[in-house]
Amino acid sequence: SAAAVALAVSGGVSGADWRAASERAVTAARLGATLGHWVTGGDIAARIAWAQDLVRGKAEKEAIRLIVDLVGTGVASQESVPAAFAVLEVAEGDPWRAAVISANLGGDTDTIGAIAASMAGASAGLSRLPQDRIAKLHGIDLAAVRALADDLIAARRH
Repeated sequence: SAAAVALAVSGGVSGADWRAASERAVTAARLGATLGHWVTGGDIAARIAWAQDLVRGKAEKEAIRLIVDLVGTGVASQESVPAAFAVLEVAEGDPWRAAVISANLGGDTDTIGAIAASMAGASAGLSRLPQDRIAKLHGIDLAAVRALADDLIAARRH
């Protein structure tokens, strides 16, 4: 699961659009599963692909119901990671929509939102966020966020 998210974010930072990055993430999840410690649960790579297919083309309200009722929004990575990729699909790569959809799912919303919005944001960039809404958030130093993003990109290049 970590391999899938890492590849989606890395792909986005490298310039891939959200869909291409998330499609490659399934391959990373398959590879990651062969390297890690096996635990009981569904195959995350298969569940990511299934969850995205499940919600693709659906109206947002219906897609959210499918995520909650079928994919699941619990703390287990077999639910939260596929749910985040499904949210990414529903939000069509929009980081703000991904955050809002995730916040309203119920369950492990903070984890799902952090994953979905980070994958979307990596491809879209800070400029795609609605600045009027960002300005209303309390406790966020956007200059520090931009500096951190710049530092992460610089570190990635080395």
